[in-house]
Amino acid sequence: MKFLFLLFIIIPIIEISLLINVGEMIGVWNTIGLVLLSAFIGVNMLRYQGFSTLARAQQRANQGEIPGKEMIEGIVLAVGGALLVTPGFVTDVIGFCCLIPYTRQAFAKTLISRFTVVAMHHRESPFGESPFGAHPFGQPEEPSQPEQPSSQYQDSPFKKADRGRRDGGDIIDGEYQHKD
Repeated sequence: MKFLFLLFIIIPIIEISLLINVGEMIGVWNTIGLVLLSAFIGVNMLRYQGFSTLARAQQRANQGEIPGKEMIEGIVLAVGGALLVTPGFVTDVIGFCCLIPYTRQAFAKTLISRFTVVAMHHRESPFGESPFGAHPFGQPEEPSQPEQPSSQYQDSPFKKADRGRRDGGDIIDGEYQHKD
């Protein structure tokens, strides 16, 4: 979380200072034109790359496979598109990297491996520490001992059938007839 907080503070500061410096070098209107041109080119690239990723996802789905990689690439494309329409040069560079197939696939592989690590961590310790910091609901409680049945149910006729069950519920023998 600290990383994201710093990212949302540092990136705008870098963008503003870069826009001011470029504006001083080439002029305000040329800088605005360059930002608009990069957004226009980026949106067109996004449309083309999005359609090709969608076509690959449909092809894999038609073959009966789960298009997981294509779905992750779609997320990377969406982030890249959002970065491209954000005014600035640093976000444009990152956005174009999200649209270029080679770097987009590298980003997707990184995300998949990260999600796999997180999923495996949760699978091994579902009530342990979260990979994002402390356990979201505080420290998990130790499992308590199951309540002992009251004395009035100790001699229940159903107790014999209950020996193999974990939840301690009663089993009632009977027959079921389906009437058509």
